[in-house]
Amino acid sequence: MFRIALAQMNSCVGDVRGNADRVLDFARRAHEKGADLVVFPELTLVGYPPEDLVFLPALVEANMRELDRIAREAPPTALVLGYLEPASGGRVFNSAAFVFGGKVHARYHKMKLPNFSVFDEQRYFQAGQGCPIVSYGGVRIAMTLCEDLWHDDGPVATTARAGARLIVSPNASPYSIGRIELRERMLHKLSLQNGVYVAYANLVGGQDELVFDGGSMVYGPDGSTLGRAEQFEEAILTVDMDLAHELAASTDVRIDAGPFGHGRASLPYQIASTLEVEPEVYKALVLATRDYARKNGFKDVVLGLSGGVDSSLVATIAADALGPAQVTGVMMPSRYSSEGSVSDAESLARLQGLKTETLPIEPAHAALLGTLETVLGEGAHGLTEENLQARIRGVLLMAVSNARGSLVLTTGNKSEIATGYSTLYGDTAGGFAVLKDVEKSLVFRLCRWRNSQQKRDVIPDWVIEKPPSAELRPGQRDTDSLPPYDVLDPIMRAYVEDDMPPPKIAALGYDLATVKKVVGMVDRNEYKRRQSPPGPRITQRSLGKDRRMPVTSKWRSEAGA
Repeated sequence: MFRIALAQMNSCVGDVRGNADRVLDFARRAHEKGADLVVFPELTLVGYPPEDLVFLPALVEANMRELDRIAREAPPTALVLGYLEPASGGRVFNSAAFVFGGKVHARYHKMKLPNFSVFDEQRYFQAGQGCPIVSYGGVRIAMTLCEDLWHDDGPVATTARAGARLIVSPNASPYSIGRIELRERMLHKLSLQNGVYVAYANLVGGQDELVFDGGSMVYGPDGSTLGRAEQFEEAILTVDMDLAHELAASTDVRIDAGPFGHGRASLPYQIASTLEVEPEVYKALVLATRDYARKNGFKDVVLGLSGGVDSSLVATIAADALGPAQVTGVMMPSRYSSEGSVSDAESLARLQGLKTETLPIEPAHAALLGTLETVLGEGAHGLTEENLQARIRGVLLMAVSNARGSLVLTTGNKSEIATGYSTLYGDTAGGFAVLKDVEKSLVFRLCRWRNSQQKRDVIPDWVIEKPPSAELRPGQRDTDSLPPYDVLDPIMRAYVEDDMPPPKIAALGYDLATVKKVVGMVDRNEYKRRQSPPGPRITQRSLGKDRRMPVTSKWRSEAGA
């Protein structure tokens, strides 16, 4: 029996030395579990995606030095790990190395470079050619990298025809809702069609707008699942497979090793359950928030705690990510804040043990209105006065951040951000937008799911049930400016995530005028989104790097309908 270990590791982009140290730690732990081969994620040494860091020769040189150090210091088991290798003309390869016995025996360069959605690999990498097969103690192994698996004409079919029996694939596949099911279908088909074992080692962790869910898997030649790691957690998944020792072909890279599995009891299958949507998204948001804070050097976070459902969910995610003692909720009541909102915020903080501050904005609000009187005149000032309140709150939160070194979390959700129902330099001011890709309807579902995980509510039920309101004028409700969220969200989703034009969206059962209103709001507010902080991507089309619309544009989809 041949024992493989998938090292589901959380790399940090640019921390080449630290990533290499962690590779050695994972390798030693896997060796203690009896692993004959340990497979790490894509670009293990530099982290993924490194973006324009790949243009820095010093980074590439550092990662090559660390690859050599790993070869020297690794335990006596084989490793496959991702790294950058220099190519011609100042380019680099996205590469995987087969390491054993103090040296790199084989190198594979990624052949299929994705250039869609959040991927820009053709900007950064040179496509590889050739698929070496490594005969490791008579076990014939081929390497691929992530996107290579998704193509019928890719290296899996080529190496399987050449006699490879085990395909190992380091991956950095970002999370989105339903993505793990797509991977499972692909791996089932790929292993079955080619009659090979496929070991899929996926990255875990948050990196700016991306969050990687792990969920590493091993499939057998009959298309069966032999192992699956937990999502959103570092792990070492070990799987035993019945691989016959074969004679090496003349073209194989030959490594003397083995015999494998002598006198060793085989392991039971480790197949973690896949998650339902709510726990999966919640875990993704917690991991993304934790890693964004920690990898950027923030020990604690601060947010505006209004007593509304969005800020309550963000506070809860932050508490789960970093611990309640590292979360400060700032209550900033105004003349329009209801008594219930203040008490709701206090109840949430008390239930979860959050730290709180109360900074009433009325003195600043009155002073600024007085200063602006010569410009605005007397009386009500409508949207200007509403936005002024939001901007005062943004200033206060940033002041707390400056004074304490805390990361400001914004609390706007995807429905609001898409339609521009937010104040530039107000509620958009901050460092990380936890709900940037979470529509309002899902916010409510996540709150209810989180409450279901404990014997008592951690988010007061009346916070979830009360009508949403920004409370910037008397009696204000979100529906004064927006369609109900159960109408808005599917329209927004169809337009932003599925690129559907207004007539086709209306054909799904929505009023065409309402559709045009929503679509028009989305189109007109790109300038706000461009200036908003990053936030974790959980859908196949977020409002971040995988939807790149121009700010200056005369095109209006609702007019083109």
